[in-house]
Amino acid sequence: MHEHDNILLTEAVERYISGEMTPDERLHFENLRKADSEIDQMVVTHTLFMQRMNRYNEWQKFHASLNEIHTDLATQGTIDSPARKGKARLAYLYNRYKRVASIAASIAGLTALLVSAILWSVTPKSHNAQIETLSKKFSSLENKSRKQAEEINSLKNSHTPDPKTPEITYSSRGTSFMIDSKGLLVTNAHVIQNATNVAVASNTGTEYFAEVVYTDPVRDIALLKITDKDFKPLPPVPYGFSRKMADLAEPVFTMGYPREDEEIAYTQGYLSAKTGFNGDTLSCQIQISANRGNSGSPILNNEGDVIGILNGRQKDQEGVAFFIRSKNLYNILNEVKGKGKTDTTIQSVKLNTKSSIISLNRTQQAKKIQDYVFMVKVS
Repeated sequence: MHEHDNILLTEAVERYISGEMTPDERLHFENLRKADSEIDQMVVTHTLFMQRMNRYNEWQKFHASLNEIHTDLATQGTIDSPARKGKARLAYLYNRYKRVASIAASIAGLTALLVSAILWSVTPKSHNAQIETLSKKFSSLENKSRKQAEEINSLKNSHTPDPKTPEITYSSRGTSFMIDSKGLLVTNAHVIQNATNVAVASNTGTEYFAEVVYTDPVRDIALLKITDKDFKPLPPVPYGFSRKMADLAEPVFTMGYPREDEEIAYTQGYLSAKTGFNGDTLSCQIQISANRGNSGSPILNNEGDVIGILNGRQKDQEGVAFFIRSKNLYNILNEVKGKGKTDTTIQSVKLNTKSSIISLNRTQQAKKIQDYVFMVKVS
């Protein structure tokens, strides 16, 4: 790698660590970390270096506090040794040991030497009580510095893997979208079939652990719950859920993750039949471009209401797809609540019946909706 490339990469690492990257840049860089172990190690090393520099800054503050304590004691007459002599001794020891020891490893040892130097060179032998008090104060500061050094060594030796990037190979994927902003999502049952591990990722690339809390293979609907402690609830979902049947030729659109690059995509089409494959009355047929990753995507009308959940496409006809009508989701939730033995999140959920984006144009609607559409990853 050329020196210029190294400089650019170092700058990128610093921007990534300091949180200065845009969401798209951060997603690209995290993918780069996963693909290149050297870049990932560089991020770990650079993070450790910055932490050490922060520790070094803490030690400098401690060094200054020693001078202040000594000066105060001399001013109060507690000790009778000249301040200049003490400062000169501190400067000599600091400059000497700074050259022969690393910043992290020398914190505790150098602290002890500084304490000994002050007590030996500037404190009168006759003031035993004052010496004991001063020694206790310094010992407390010394213990704090020793703990800091131990923390640095622990960081250097542990290299605990990021819990957001566990060594899980996801074998399939699909799309889901929120029915409750606290972390309850709907997708197709076939998307999570035989799943051992499930994760969902937002349109910014942030990944969360999730679990399957309900599945109905007949209606091809499954409910997921985000269980990740880092997930923060979103504002109320902006779209409504409509029980009504759409009209033939009515415009519809969807947002999902059909592509391998894990980027959310928008697609539009229209209702082409009021029944699904082979006359299935649970679903409808639409003329729209869809791929395997679109399974579980919301189907919305012009008002911003969800009228269904995309669950497949006809392989022998380009642009022909099918979706499960939203009324099936209402029916499932009512059935589950009636049993009273499911997850409390399902028991408390209430589908939004009125869209808050009805007056917005399509571009603005898409911007509001995309934060509530998540990729599903399954292994």
